[in-house]
Amino acid sequence: MTYTIATTTQQRITAAVEGLLAPRLRSRHLAPGDDLRKSGLSSLDLVKLVLKLEQEFQLVIPETAITPQNFSSIATIDALITGLVDNG
Repeated sequence: MTYTIATTTQQRITAAVEGLLAPRLRSRHLAPGDDLRKSGLSSLDLVKLVLKLEQEFQLVIPETAITPQNFSSIATIDALITGLVDNG
């Protein structure tokens, strides 16, 4: 089995999202613009994802930033995380 190491912010976010949604994705990979709700992201998954991303990036996502708009796709999560890291 070959493993790749996620190095970019977007790759790390994709790995976290795909890991969380793996049972529902059935080996399908997500594109940055894919709608995560249509891919099976539930409100409980969102909470799990926030905690996973906070751990992965060693940051706190403000409660006000935990919105459907910020977590609608990998691209929107990337923009949020990048903004938090740049302003951190």
